[in-house]
Amino acid sequence: MFGTEVLVTCGDLTLLPRKSGYNESDAASEVSWVIVFERKRTHSMKNLSPEYVVGLVDGEGSFTVYVRNPDVKSFVIRRVMVEPKFYVKLIERDKEILFALQRFFGCGSVYFQKDTRSNHQNCYRYEVFRWENLQTKIIPFFKQNKLKFASKQHDFEIFCVMMEILSKKEHLTDKGLRQLFKLKRQMH
Repeated sequence: MFGTEVLVTCGDLTLLPRKSGYNESDAASEVSWVIVFERKRTHSMKNLSPEYVVGLVDGEGSFTVYVRNPDVKSFVIRRVMVEPKFYVKLIERDKEILFALQRFFGCGSVYFQKDTRSNHQNCYRYEVFRWENLQTKIIPFFKQNKLKFASKQHDFEIFCVMMEILSKKEHLTDKGLRQLFKLKRQMH
C-alpha cells in the first residue's frame, strides 16, 4: 500500500494519507494517516426540491397561530391578538439550509435563537409571519405538495382554516376570536 494515494471516507470522517496535505513538521514521521473531519453536503443549497422542502418541514417545521385567550384579562398587553407563523428551526451548524429555504420561498427571515437549556444547542430559525406571504406562497405550496406526517398535515389544514378567518377579518369580533382560540387548541 505504500506509495499509493488512498482516500478513506466514512460519514463525516475522512482519512488522508500522509503524502497528501499532511505537514510532517507538526508530528512524528511514523504517522501514516491524518484524520480530517469534513462536513459533507448531501443536497444542493442552490436548488432545493419540493420533496426536500416537504420532508424538512415534516420533520422540523411548524404551522402555528398565537391567539390571545379572550377570557383572560392581562395587565401585560401583547401588541397582537392573533399572530400566524410558519417556521423551521435547525441547529446552528445547519443554518445554511434555512437561508436556502428563504431563497426557495422568496420571503421570510432567518435569525439566531439562543438556547441556554442544558443538553440543547443554539439554533437558527426561518420564519414567515407576513399574512400576505403566508397566503400567497406558503399555503399554496403546501396545498400542492402534501405533507407526509398526518399530525403535520392536520396542523396545516387547521392553519389554513384560521388564515381564511383572518382574511375575512372575523378575528376582529369576539365570536371570531373565540373561534380561532378553539381551533388553536386542536393543533399539536
